[in-house]
Amino acid sequence: MSVIKHKNQRVGVFIDTQNLYHSAKNLYGAKVNFGQVIKDAVDGRVLIRATAYVITTEAGDEKNFFEALGKVGITTKTKNLQIFAGGSKKADWDVGMAIDAISLSPKLDAVILVTGDGDFIPLVEYLKVVQGCQVEVVSYGKSTSSKLIEVVDDFMDLDLNPRKYLLGGPNINRNNRNQIK
Repeated sequence: MSVIKHKNQRVGVFIDTQNLYHSAKNLYGAKVNFGQVIKDAVDGRVLIRATAYVITTEAGDEKNFFEALGKVGITTKTKNLQIFAGGSKKADWDVGMAIDAISLSPKLDAVILVTGDGDFIPLVEYLKVVQGCQVEVVSYGKSTSSKLIEVVDDFMDLDLNPRKYLLGGPNINRNNRNQIK
């Protein structure tokens, strides 16, 4: 991986909120500190835009979460949770996130995707080859596609210091006891 980071570099951050939320919940039983994730991912560079792609539910329990994201400078894009006749649910922002990254890429030097989803590999390749952007991924390594890690210019593994990126303290279970620093 070849990566260049300098203070004048224009950066856009695109957050697959569901992916990161579920990774933190499943791995550590905790919530993500999105403010710290953004701060470390941007790393002193010029943040042009940070967008979190989120799902709204009928109960509306996520309102405080959306407000908290706004307070740390993250714009939210919302989509309603789809519930189908058989009871199955769908909440997918992959296409919207990809379109936004492509649309903003001419104004960026680096695109940071906060996700571990391998479905974004074609987006990474397009941004690198066609748009000439540096592409970085930020996610929990244990739940990130190894192929995605291979194709990006830089990978920030949140598993290397999980407590720094979690809220409410991690729930250390037997599988993670030795991996939390």
